[in-house]
Amino acid sequence: MHILVYFLGVVWISLCFAEVEIATEGEHGWAQDLPTWRLPRSNWVSQVFFNGKPATGYHVWMETFILSMMHFVYVYMPFSISTELGVLAFFCFFSIVEDFLWFALNPAWGVKKFRKGMIPWHKKWLWIAPPDYFFLLAVGSALYAASLYLSSVI
Repeated sequence: MHILVYFLGVVWISLCFAEVEIATEGEHGWAQDLPTWRLPRSNWVSQVFFNGKPATGYHVWMETFILSMMHFVYVYMPFSISTELGVLAFFCFFSIVEDFLWFALNPAWGVKKFRKGMIPWHKKWLWIAPPDYFFLLAVGSALYAASLYLSSVI
């Protein structure tokens, strides 16, 4: 039951945040028309944290906000490696689901436009999705499995 609730939580929170981003960005993704700073794709921050997409003030602060909110759990409970791995896994899964839902729910895009060559900020694709999705899925799955394992042995 815990796994089901965890993943329903990922979907619900991703859906809510995707709707906030759709309302903020409209049809212009990756903060294209927002009044924010933007680093070049070649900048190390863009390369390391955004897989070659330009880092923007909007994205840096939104990611910081999301991670901060997810870690607020430690106000109510003591830190544990198991919980931390679960939080980081949640962030990985959230990042995938929220990004996809931005396209799926955005009236200017839709699922039909979610493909290679249609999305200027997702220049690289692996099969049916940007490689970020597969990377985050693998990392998130490993973190989640480690979280479950540690919670059962500690």
